[in-house]
Amino acid sequence: MKRLPPGVGAALAAALLFGAAAPLAKLLLQIASPWLLAALLYLGSGLGLAVLRALRRGERVRLAAGEWPWFAGAILCGGVAGPVLLLLGLSGLPASQASLLLNAEAVLTALLAWVVFRENVDRHVAAGMACIVAGGVVLAWPDGTQAKGAWPSMLLVVAACLAWAVDNNLTRKVSLADASWLAMVKGLLAGSVNLAIALALGAHWPAPSAVFAAGLLGLASYGVSLVLFVLALRRLGTARTGAYFSVAPFFGALLAVLLLREPVHWQLAAAALLMASGVWLHLRERHEHAHAHEELAHEHEHVHDDAHHGHVHVPPVAPGTRHSHPHVHAPVVHTHPHYPDAHHRHGH
Repeated sequence: MKRLPPGVGAALAAALLFGAAAPLAKLLLQIASPWLLAALLYLGSGLGLAVLRALRRGERVRLAAGEWPWFAGAILCGGVAGPVLLLLGLSGLPASQASLLLNAEAVLTALLAWVVFRENVDRHVAAGMACIVAGGVVLAWPDGTQAKGAWPSMLLVVAACLAWAVDNNLTRKVSLADASWLAMVKGLLAGSVNLAIALALGAHWPAPSAVFAAGLLGLASYGVSLVLFVLALRRLGTARTGAYFSVAPFFGALLAVLLLREPVHWQLAAAALLMASGVWLHLRERHEHAHAHEELAHEHEHVHDDAHHGHVHVPPVAPGTRHSHPHVHAPVVHTHPHYPDAHHRHGH
């Protein structure tokens, strides 16, 4: 059986957790305003990851001075604006339709990665993306019962997708930093900003049980999901990570049908087939050619399991041990399967 490329499992797990956010948040919107719920979701993510990092004694992280603007932009777009826009849109739409509209995030993420950040695109990725988008269009296409006033809500969801697409591309710039630290800081800062705004707008606190539920959902869908997404970014690059992550809306729509008893129709089966075809096309991608690496010095967590991390340690490090330290990659020309990760930013 063909082995999946490193990072694919992390991207799909991130999609599953994120996909659960919309239908479960739809329930919580009955007892909390969109601004306050957005704050609770991200504070739950930040506080939960802070506890987990303390328990495992996570190492202190330092971003380079030039990386902070990228990270600040990611927090502002993806942590502050994105969740509020989604929840405002979700308040006027069925959870299944809002979930499926989130397919726009993958498209916008890939477009920004290809057009602005110059990542290459394989024909399998392009075809797979087209299938996934087609599935989203089939499911999100309004039928005769679609309320005429739903378009503003749908535009709000698409605006949230644009905010997260910008976030995804900016996060790639800092994806070598500890993923749990990135998600923790993002959750604490973004959640605090939205909490201040919510309270200024006169939001009222729900019951403690609802606060706890929102925090737990935020930890899973925005905290752990983001950690897995960053791990996938390291291995796959932005466009391909976004492509695998684009199955999240399907997970959300399926959960909405099962949990909220929203109606099942022929569009669901057609979209499932299209999305499954898209993921299969992504899995068939094999990108391999002769390429050159210039000398590169940086620091990130790694193991000595590939052609790029064969440097010697004194004293030695046990094989398979994850560790972090400044290291230098010597110039090399070679051929092997690869993706636009942190070590393969070359042109084509």
